[in-house]
Amino acid sequence: MRVLMRSVGFAILLAAGLAQSCFAQQALTWQEVREKFEAANPTLRAGLIGIDESRAEEVTAYLRPNPSLALLADQIDPFNGGPPHSTFGFLLNSATVSYLHERQHKRELRQESAQKATGIAVSSQVDLERNLIFALRSAFVQTLQEKAIRELAKENLTYYDHVLGVNRERYNAGAIAQVDLDRLELQRVQYESDLQTAEVNLRTAKIQLLALLNDRTPIDQFDVTGPFDFSAQIAPLDEVRQTALDGRPDLKAALQSMDKAKTDHRLAIANGSTDPTFAFDVGRNPPIDQYIGFGVSIPLRIFDRNQGEKKRTELDIDRNEKLMEATRAQVFSDVDSAYATVNSTVILLQPYKDRYLKQASRVRDTIAFSYEHGAASLLDFLNAQADYRSVQVNYLNLVASYLNAASQLNLAVGREVLP
Repeated sequence: MRVLMRSVGFAILLAAGLAQSCFAQQALTWQEVREKFEAANPTLRAGLIGIDESRAEEVTAYLRPNPSLALLADQIDPFNGGPPHSTFGFLLNSATVSYLHERQHKRELRQESAQKATGIAVSSQVDLERNLIFALRSAFVQTLQEKAIRELAKENLTYYDHVLGVNRERYNAGAIAQVDLDRLELQRVQYESDLQTAEVNLRTAKIQLLALLNDRTPIDQFDVTGPFDFSAQIAPLDEVRQTALDGRPDLKAALQSMDKAKTDHRLAIANGSTDPTFAFDVGRNPPIDQYIGFGVSIPLRIFDRNQGEKKRTELDIDRNEKLMEATRAQVFSDVDSAYATVNSTVILLQPYKDRYLKQASRVRDTIAFSYEHGAASLLDFLNAQADYRSVQVNYLNLVASYLNAASQLNLAVGREVLP
């Protein structure tokens, strides 16, 4: 019986341990979230398939024209009057093989155009990933922000409960009136509301992040971790601009589109040239028996010399050049705007970290101590609590603004220049 009870107890402990390990999943860092996103996001995976399709078009573009085979059976005699011409009742007179010869490197130019189209597809895929990573980073930062606000709400509620406990003892000792204790207890509702709002916002942020990851993990088992802070060290603006010019995938795609347009124009000129068709035939003619022959067919391109396509591709070069200039101007605009936002946020954050947080904490503790000893009014105490809460929340929101501005700058540059 003891052995049976031990076995049952061990099984229960093992099941509880497994359940706890399954429930408590390790929090994901930003790098782990990004790797998971790149491996599972359906939009990114669909874009990779598009690149493979473009590479398949390269094969089609470089194919040679197929030769043609023509067979001629002549002198068929469907009537019964007269001797047959052959055992089968007809003669196989000729077989002709012809082949279109493409001049002026048409096939090579088609392949070059297709390869440049693949390059544009690759750059567009990188640009798609750049924008999706920005959305992912924003959801990640929002999750960290809501976690920090929730922890602050818990801390404020715990601190206020401690203050309520002290003041209940003061009320029992006759140091404060019933109305003052009631006002203190009513104020606790605000801290409870802050905590519940933070819980809801955190769950909402996790839902958005899980949707981007295409993950069906239960919300209670999903968590992320990472530094929720700011850095005052930012590279010079000229350096950031140059990095953006070198790395922005949409600008690279615009340059590649202009280069492809030039190749397409060369292909249009080549397509306006004449391509001869060479033919070789063998045949049998009863009066002269067997023979062979050669032929060349040359189209006379009097009216259609591909004039329209030549003009269209020439105009397309100018159009892509203008689009490239517009994209380049957009790069400077994005970088300058994001850089200014980051600098402005850092300027606001620095005094919070240097002075305001410490001052708000010091004022709250001092007024609370004074109120507990009858040296401060209830209104002073409540105002000090509200000021502390406001300063802390403002600081967390500013840190989130900095991280979002840093993500915006990374988006503008095309790679991570700020963590």
